[in-house]
Amino acid sequence: MKITVRVYATLCRYIPGAVAGIPFDIELPDGAAVADLIGKLEIPEGGVKVTFVNGRTQPPNWILKPEDEVGIFPPVGGG
Repeated sequence: MKITVRVYATLCRYIPGAVAGIPFDIELPDGAAVADLIGKLEIPEGGVKVTFVNGRTQPPNWILKPEDEVGIFPPVGGG
């Protein structure tokens, strides 16, 4: 199934050619979860703070559906 993904900030360094906020498509098997997507993108454990599926925050075990749009955000530092 095809999923549209947007990664933000420092997460771009894990995906060759990715630009923050610019969508790209990825193929996943039917029944894949958000965690499977993160694993396929090779984002290390702890590298993701929040994920949005179709504009709503969802947990790593959320099952994706064809044509879903996923935004992935890293932890944010600051002071």
